[in-house]
Amino acid sequence: MEIIRASSRPTKKASSEYFTGIVWQDPIIEASEPARVRALKVAFEPGARTAWHTHPLGQTLYVLSGVGLMGLRNKAPQTINAGDTIWIPPGEEHWHGASATNSMTHIAIQEELN
Repeated sequence: MEIIRASSRPTKKASSEYFTGIVWQDPIIEASEPARVRALKVAFEPGARTAWHTHPLGQTLYVLSGVGLMGLRNKAPQTINAGDTIWIPPGEEHWHGASATNSMTHIAIQEELN
């Protein structure tokens, strides 16, 4: 067993390579092999979002607070709210972030390939 203390995981500003606007990330877990789970708490300021991207093994989002948007190719963005869980299947191109007028914080969970 391992307890990862909150004080050992500093908040960092997300890279502009993968995000537009101001986004903060707090790592939750990046498990050692053979486990492959990775989780982050991601806080988006109003209007901030991810770039278009995919995940080879899919991604789960759980919205903690605020109002956000979820976009898929060739579909209108959908509003996401606190308490919503979103499953993005492997390889599905998408983006997610805050609405234009509200911040949004979610937990992002995905498995990484070896």
